[in-house]
Amino acid sequence: MRTAYSVETVRAAERELMARLPEGALMQRAAAGLAAACAELLGRVYGSRVVLLVGSGDNGGDALYAGARLARRGAGVAAVLLAPERTHEGGLAALRRAGGTVVRDGGAEELLLRADLVVDGIVGIGGKGGLRPEAAALVAVVERSRAAVVAVDLPSGVEADSGEVRGAAVRADLTVTFGTHKPGLLIDPAREYAGSVRLVDIGLELPEEAELEALQDVDVARLLPVPSAESDKYRRGVVGVVAGSARYPGAAVLAVAGALRGGAGAVRYVGPAKDEVLARFPETLVSDGGPRKAGRVQAWVAGPGVGDDADAVAEVLEADVPVLVDADGLRLADRDTVRGRTAPTLMTPHAGEAAALLGVRREEVEAGRLAAVRELAAAYRATVLLKGSTTLVASAGGGAAAVRVNATGTPWLATAGSGDVLSGLAGSLLAAGLDGRDAGSVAAYLHGLAGRFAAEGAPTVAHEVAAQLRSAWQGVYPPGRPTR
Repeated sequence: MRTAYSVETVRAAERELMARLPEGALMQRAAAGLAAACAELLGRVYGSRVVLLVGSGDNGGDALYAGARLARRGAGVAAVLLAPERTHEGGLAALRRAGGTVVRDGGAEELLLRADLVVDGIVGIGGKGGLRPEAAALVAVVERSRAAVVAVDLPSGVEADSGEVRGAAVRADLTVTFGTHKPGLLIDPAREYAGSVRLVDIGLELPEEAELEALQDVDVARLLPVPSAESDKYRRGVVGVVAGSARYPGAAVLAVAGALRGGAGAVRYVGPAKDEVLARFPETLVSDGGPRKAGRVQAWVAGPGVGDDADAVAEVLEADVPVLVDADGLRLADRDTVRGRTAPTLMTPHAGEAAALLGVRREEVEAGRLAAVRELAAAYRATVLLKGSTTLVASAGGGAAAVRVNATGTPWLATAGSGDVLSGLAGSLLAAGLDGRDAGSVAAYLHGLAGRFAAEGAPTVAHEVAAQLRSAWQGVYPPGRPTR
C-alpha cells in the first residue's frame, strides 16, 4: 500500500532522524537519490546540460548537492539562484568544487532554453500560494524549452497537504520525493503536475496511520470477497438495486451489471425497468413492489436514474443494512435521515453533485478535492466516494482514518453510465461484507482497471466497462489462487 503523510508529520520524522545522524547526512541521502534519478532520465550524463533552479530552502540544497554529483560525472551544471543571500552554503560550495557554475543576471533564459535537464529546487513542501513572479517567469521559459524537468520532493507551486494549485506551478516529467509520498503527489489537480513519481527511502520512521493511502493489487486481493466451499448465494450476500425510470432504463441495466460482477451471491432489482433488466440479465431477481417487499438483502444501491422517485429512496434509507446512494438518490436523500442512520451509508458523488450537496461551486470542489470529500463525510456522517480522475474515499464522519485515493482509471471512463456500473459494483461488495471504506476503494480500483481494459487507448462505453470487471478481478486475484 502506498501511503502519504502531511508536511507536519514528515518534518517531525526528519527532525528525529537528523538528531541521530551526522550533520548533513540526511541531505546527502536525498541528493544521492535525486542525482541517480536525474542520471537515469538523462541516459548519458557526460556532456549533458543541466540547469538547477535553486530556492532558499532544503530543496535548493538537495538540488545543489545532486548537481555536484552530476558535474563530477561530466555534466555541465549551472545553478540559477532565486535567493542568493539565502542559498544553501554547503550545497553551493560543493557544486563549485565539482566545476558547476552560478548564473548571473540575464543569463538564465538562454541556458534554460538550451538545457537537457532542469531540476526544480525552488520551493519546499511547505510552499503555498503558487510561485512568486520571478520564479514563475523562469518556469514559463522552461515550458518553452525541450528540457526534461525533475522536481525535488514536490513540484514548486503545488501544495503538499491538499493537492491544490493556487497559481503558477512547475510541471515536472519526474518528481523525486523523499521518505514518503506527500498527499499532493496522489491527488488532482497537483498530481497532474508531478509526472512520474519516484520515492527515495531516506530512513524516516513514520506513524502507522497515514493521512492518505492508495491500495495496490495485493491489498485489493486481500479484501476481495472470495467464496468458501460452504458458501451459497445467500451467504455470499444479496444486494438490492433501486435504479432506473421510464426515462433512464439503461441506468438500471448498468447498475445491475456492476452488481452482478461484484461478489454478492444474488441481485434483487426494484424499479420500472425490470423488463429491460431481465432481457439483459435473466439471473436477476425482480420485484413488483417497493424496496420493503423485495425480500431479504444485505445491502442496497439507490439512485442511478430514478428521476424523482423520492419515496423509493426514502424506503431504502429506512432499511437497517448498508446503503449506497448515488446519482439522483443524492439529490433526493434527506440529510438528517442519512445522518441518523445506524447502518453504514456510502455516498458516491462526482464533483458537481458534491458541490450541490455542500452548497459551493463545482470549481471549488475540483480545486480542493481532499477538503471537499472530508467535509461531505463529516456533514452526512457517511462514507463518501468522490469520483474523478483520482477517486477519493473518506470514512464516515470525516474522521482520523486515512483517506483512500485511487488512480487506476482512465479519462475514457468519463462516459455516460460508467458511474452506474461503479455503484452496482460497490453495492455488491457491501452486501458481500466489506465495510463502506473498503467497498468504495476496492470498487474504484477494479472499475478503474476495467475501464483501462475496455478502452485500450480508445473510446469505450459503460457496458463494455462492466464486461471487463471479470478481467480486472482476475488480474488482481488470478484463477488458481487458493480461496480463503
